[in-house]
Order: sequence, then structure tokens, then C-alpha cells
Amino acid sequence: MEKGYTDKAYRWNRENYSSRRRFVDIWSFVLTLLYRLWLYNKSWSYAGGVTEAKQAARRKVLAVWIRNTLLDLGPTFIKVGQLFSTRADIFPSEYVEELSKLQDKVPAFTYEQVETIIDQELGKKIPELFASFEPIPLAAASLGQVHKAVLRSGEAVVVKVQRPGLKKLFEIDLKILKGIARYFQNHPKWGRGRDWIGIYEECCRILWEEIDYLNEGRNADTFRRNFRAYGWVKVPRVYWRYTSSRVLTLEYVPGIKISQYEAIEAAGLDRKQIARQGAQAYLLQLLDNGFFHADPHPGNIAVSPDGALIFYDFGMMGRIKSNVREGLMETLFGIASKDGDRVVQSLINLGALAPVEDMGPVRRSVQYMLDNFMDKPFENQSVAAISDDLYEIAYDQPFRFPATFTFVMRAFSTLEGVGKGLDPEFNFMEVAQPYAMQLMTNMNGSEGNSFFNELSRQAAQVSSTAFGLPRRLEDTLEKLERGDVRLRVRSIETERLLRRQSNIQLGIAYALIISAFTLSATILFVNNYFWQAVFIGLIATAVLWLLIRLLMRLDRYDRMY
Repeated sequence: MEKGYTDKAYRWNRENYSSRRRFVDIWSFVLTLLYRLWLYNKSWSYAGGVTEAKQAARRKVLAVWIRNTLLDLGPTFIKVGQLFSTRADIFPSEYVEELSKLQDKVPAFTYEQVETIIDQELGKKIPELFASFEPIPLAAASLGQVHKAVLRSGEAVVVKVQRPGLKKLFEIDLKILKGIARYFQNHPKWGRGRDWIGIYEECCRILWEEIDYLNEGRNADTFRRNFRAYGWVKVPRVYWRYTSSRVLTLEYVPGIKISQYEAIEAAGLDRKQIARQGAQAYLLQLLDNGFFHADPHPGNIAVSPDGALIFYDFGMMGRIKSNVREGLMETLFGIASKDGDRVVQSLINLGALAPVEDMGPVRRSVQYMLDNFMDKPFENQSVAAISDDLYEIAYDQPFRFPATFTFVMRAFSTLEGVGKGLDPEFNFMEVAQPYAMQLMTNMNGSEGNSFFNELSRQAAQVSSTAFGLPRRLEDTLEKLERGDVRLRVRSIETERLLRRQSNIQLGIAYALIISAFTLSATILFVNNYFWQAVFIGLIATAVLWLLIRLLMRLDRYDRMY
């Protein structure tokens, strides 16, 4: 299912793009995807009958095809796919898993193009700015590529140069994507309960921010300042004199990729210590600074010869507002007390859950998770397992996990996987426990009175609920009078009889069609129209097969009831 890529596979890998060609390529992908999703729900498309295992296998094949096609479609869709890998509330787990593997290693553009861009952006040619400049890039990605160089002052640097014509490609693709978002928003099935226009606008904002290298430079400076007191974290310095919106020059800080475990051990470094430091660095970003690296995959983290962590690529960063911490703590208290109603209300307040008319199924799902998945001690929990459970519940429910939340959960899962690679006994939650306890203590004043504060808060909540009960009853009665409250009553037996009656009527229609086509085929055959008779006979046989399936289904219903 995997395939190799060549320059020819990337029709977008040029400076001048055809908007018509892009329109055809993009809509061909969308329509093919819709057809394959339609086919997925048809039982007759599965050889030997549909089973859960066959559906799972088909979802996996479709997910791989989507990932490969997004690579062919280029930078815009690679980045959109990476963003969609954080939306487990919209897509099944197989799609999320494949999209999270979307690595944007694509063909490099020429050194002549690099020279032109640097000259345009910095106002000088490469020999005037750098003592040396390696023409072969260290790495090439969908948005740009990185070259090693040495400044005239002697400092070793890396120069990140944006891909030519990228802004024009974004403008073309985003215009087409807006039409696709409107189509899905108005779709009777796919548009129900989904804010596709909002998702499109969020993608636009993130994409434009990521191709602004001045913004990335500011992010790197902020990140560097936040860790200036920690000697075990290194962040490359930005050389602003050699930086523009399309060129970013950073200090060259070489290191061993954090996932190269044998190389780290060969360098004489403590793998267990590095695993713990990786988790601690991320917890400091979240809890102390509220400014975190939103894409901490192994390619963006390295280890220096002295054992310090090195962070790269600051195009995608996240921010956590101070009031969000209080909401998260409310959710944490609800989970600790296994109070499904409290968890649901806190998620609504955080914007992670969209309130609907009937919240009963959502509350039952949350309570089921609390009762069945939260029995282990905090330090024995797995981040990946918790996030999988959350995403499983979120899919096809009114959960709307904000990008910040899903970025954090994906980062935690990635760091947990890297940590276990470095140290098989590593447990991310065990490292996080003291930080969580400190945060809970800070929010409650002191560790000694946290229980009493929580108890008093609950008492106040109960009294508030009691005093507000008459008003709530009055509101409910008013809604009944206005007709705003509707009662839905289901009769399973009546529904079964109606469904059976409908199937019988369909069977009679099939029988009439078979009779008419059989009679027509006989008349044609008698009059020596042999091939026409065969054609009509085949149609009659196909309808007969449908009738037999319908009769078998009716028989199965009768046996069940």
C-alpha cells in the first residue's frame, strides 16, 4: 500500500501553478473519497458478506490512500492532514493514526532558486552575507528547506528558506478548500453537527502563521527566554539581521536525534535521565509558561553531547490561557470523584463539548469511561490509553476538542513513546504527578486545606442548586406551555411491524418486476430475439437475487422476535 515518490508525483513542485489543474486534482480527490465512503457502507461491496473485521481493514486501506494522496497534493494538504490528525472528534481512529504519520519529506528545490529568494528577501547575494553556504540542503520539507552556512563573523548557522511560490499555492488551494468546506457544511449527512467553515478558518489561520518566518523567529525567542534558567534545555538563537518573512537564520546546534537510542547510549549519555527531562521540559512549558511546542515529534528534538535537550522548528506553537487551567482542574476533580455530570459541565465550560438538546448519551458515555477506565492509580495510567479512550468516546458525539487540547494530548503520547524507547520502565504520568499535585495545591491555597476547600465548594454548589430549583421548575413549565419541550415515545414492536410491512411491500414489487421481465424475455425468445431475451433474463435474475435476500432477512426478523 506504500509507494515511492518521485519529482513527477508532485505536480505542485513549481513556481507557477495552474488553478484549473489544482481544481481538478483537489475535487477528484474529494469526489473519489466520497464514493469510497459511500461504498464502505454498502454490504454488497464486501465479498462473502460484511463483518466488523472487513470494515476495519477497509478503513485502514482508505486511511493509507488518503495519506498518500495528501502527499501528492502538496504543502497545503500535507499541513491540513497534519491538523486533521488532531481532530479525533471528527474522524475515526484509523484516519487519525495514519494522518499523524504524515511526514512532509518532499523533493528539494534548486540552489538557484535559493539564491534568488535570499537576494530578494535580504537584499544581498549569498557570498556577501555568508562566508560559506552549502548548496545541498540538510533537509527538505513541504514549506521550505534548511541549508548549513557560516556567517562572515564566523558563527555556524542554519538557513531556512521558504519554498518558491508557496503563498500563491496557498491562495489557490485555500480558495478551493473554502468551496469544499461549504459543500460539506450543506451536506445532509456530513454537515450535521459539524462546523466545517469554522474548521476551514482555523486551518487558514494556522497555515498563514506557519509560513511567516518572522512569527517563527519570535516564537523561538520566547521559547528560549522561557528556558534560560534551565541549563539542560537548549534553543537555537535567531539571527534577526539575516531573517525575513521567507528566510530564517538560526544558530547551528547539532545533536543526536532523540529517537536514535543506540547512538545516545554510545555517546555515554543516561537514557533514563533524558527520558525524564523530555517529560519535565514539556510539563514546564504547559504549567509554568503556558507556551508550548505543538509538534514535538522526534525530528524536532535532539540531545547535545553534554546531555541537554535541543528543540527545533517553532512554526507551530500553542498557548494555554490562565483561565483554562481552572477549567482543567475542575475536570480533574470531576474525574477524581468519578462525577460524570461535573466532568460534562466542565468540558462544556472549556468549549470541549458542544451542548445539545439531549445530553443523556454523552453523560452515560463519560460515566462509563469513569467507571471502567479510571480504576488504576494516577501514576500507573498511560497517556496514550487515556487519549485513545477519550477519542473513542468523542467520535460521533458532540465533543469538539479544541486544537490546543489535541495538540497537548498528541504531544504527551509522542513523548511517552519516546520515553519508553529510551527507558522501558519510563512512565509519563509518574513524572507528571508531582507537577499536577503542585498545580492543585497552588489553586487551593495550600495542601493542608485543599480537601476542605473542595468540600466547602461542593457545599456551596449544592445550596446554590437547591435555591435555584424552583426557578428551574418554573422555566421547564414555561417551555411546556410554549411547546418548546417535545416528548419522543418509541414503540419497538410497532416499528418492527412497520418495517416488516415495508419489506413485504418491497417483496411484492420485486415479484411483479420479475414476472414482467420473465414474460418479456419469453416473448423475445419466441420471436428469435435471443440476445435481447438473455439481457432481460439477466435483469430478472438480479431482481430475483434481491428478492431471495429480502425473504431471508424477513425470516431472520421472524426468528429474532
